[in-house]
Amino acid sequence: MSRITVRDFQKTKRENRKLVLVTCYDYTFAKIIEDTESIDAVLVGDSLGMVIKGNENTLNVSLNDVVYHTRAVRRAVENTLIIADMPFMSFQKSIEQAVESAGELIKAGADAVKIEGGQEVSEIVSRLVAFGIPVMGHIGMTPQHINGFGGYRLQGRSAQTRQKLIEYAGILEKAGAFSIVLEMIPEKLGAEITQSLKIPTIGIGAGKYTDGQILVLYDVLGLYRDLSIKFVKQYADGYNTFKQALKKYAEEVRNERFPDEAHRYD
Repeated sequence: MSRITVRDFQKTKRENRKLVLVTCYDYTFAKIIEDTESIDAVLVGDSLGMVIKGNENTLNVSLNDVVYHTRAVRRAVENTLIIADMPFMSFQKSIEQAVESAGELIKAGADAVKIEGGQEVSEIVSRLVAFGIPVMGHIGMTPQHINGFGGYRLQGRSAQTRQKLIEYAGILEKAGAFSIVLEMIPEKLGAEITQSLKIPTIGIGAGKYTDGQILVLYDVLGLYRDLSIKFVKQYADGYNTFKQALKKYAEEVRNERFPDEAHRYD
């Protein structure tokens, strides 16, 4: 497997090959992802605020948090594309702030950054791309707008919001985004946006007609149980698997079966 670049990422749309992405925040899981040779890109997502830090949402994640976790992932990854989230209030104050924040993430090992928002971030996207920083867009249910949305809610139901999302996708493409995440929108709208763009769309609760899919790794492995969302599919029961392993470890220690002969020094 050769190193995946942003250009390779974009070529998949022309080749009609689905992209596969997962979030990841640490060295050990990133090493497993790399060794599968099956994942196109890793997102060091601000979802770490929930699954790693235990917060209610992503709003308390700092730029330093994402920098720290990006460095950890980069140590494990050679070929998989790394995209780092621009966390809440790391880019909203000014274009200068956005450039500085994105630069920190690139220095930490990211190949690209992801920014939530539509028309309001188009100038930021354009400037970052002009400075050589690849940008992935993110529209639909954008978690950094959770307070305005009133929770994790499906977006694009009404004709007005549907049209707005179509327009936002076109604006982000024109600004230079190399790809766009579509989150929690109707499948038909996901298909319409995908067909309207030359750049790949990555769905998360946007149906099967996007150019690729992304899920939170802890959801895929069945490890995170604090939030249940319809679009999530668990591919393992990691929570109970790890719980049983820990219980067995505790039992063996208390019954003096561990450490046994194979796990001690003479």
